[in-house]
Amino acid sequence: MTLLAPTLQAFFTTRMTSQFGASPHTVAAYRDTWRLLLTYLADATGTPPENLDLAALTPDQVSGFLTHLEVVRGNAVSTRNTRLAAIHAFFGYAAYRHPEHAATISQVMAIPAKRHHRTDLTYLTPPEVAALLAAPDQTTRAGRRDHALLQLAVTAGLRVSELTSLNLEDLHLGAGAHVVCRGKGRKNRVTPLDAQTAAILRAYIAVLPPGTSIVFPTRTGTRMSRGEPPTFRTPDPIRSGPEWRLIIARTSSQVQSGIQGRGREDGDRVVPGDRRSGSRDPGQRGHPRELGEQVSGRARR
Repeated sequence: MTLLAPTLQAFFTTRMTSQFGASPHTVAAYRDTWRLLLTYLADATGTPPENLDLAALTPDQVSGFLTHLEVVRGNAVSTRNTRLAAIHAFFGYAAYRHPEHAATISQVMAIPAKRHHRTDLTYLTPPEVAALLAAPDQTTRAGRRDHALLQLAVTAGLRVSELTSLNLEDLHLGAGAHVVCRGKGRKNRVTPLDAQTAAILRAYIAVLPPGTSIVFPTRTGTRMSRGEPPTFRTPDPIRSGPEWRLIIARTSSQVQSGIQGRGREDGDRVVPGDRRSGSRDPGQRGHPRELGEQVSGRARR
């Protein structure tokens, strides 16, 4: 048996889960990195993955794998850096178990993350926010759900995963209305809600089918997931208006850049505003254009 196989298994079963308590999403991301790396090494060296040794993971091979991600697979620099972080985590663990490979391990650990351009944070103007909120057809059940979802996203700045994971018990719509969500990093956050959002959510929840515990269920009553953009049935004056056309143009480019430029591990924040300041009136200030990508464009009915 080679040194790589038992060390890699112990890294996932002991280090990641038992010692670090990593989330399933983190474990899956690291697993995918090593699946890609082992496939690359098998093709590059002609050695099956089960026969690969720790000595095969040279700095040149790791650097070649990172180049392969960018050139062949077309991954963004941010994804390349995320894959490198997973490799560094393993080698940091292997350094204590196999000090005889300290020289190779130190050289791999010295491979730096690549600098890259960060997209400027932009926002939707108040007319654009109004057009987005008016897009769902509120004469239908799905339209009322989408309108309430967008209103909550704009007001509270929730990520897609936070919106879809909400249960009715997380909404407190009486005095001191607020929403409790469990977000990225398994952190709980309490965000105040303004009177308009609370009223919309109360009216929406009042017509939910009996026995429903999910705030934004699908037509079949299951929890929503990320998927293809929904089709809004909007009145012609809204759908053909200049604000709506501007939103379509901006969010379409955001979707394409999001798909090409980052992986799932980069998060899915809807409104990256200052969430510490509490709620805000959507008509008083702008909100990020990213909202179009994350809410209206990536929640499956």
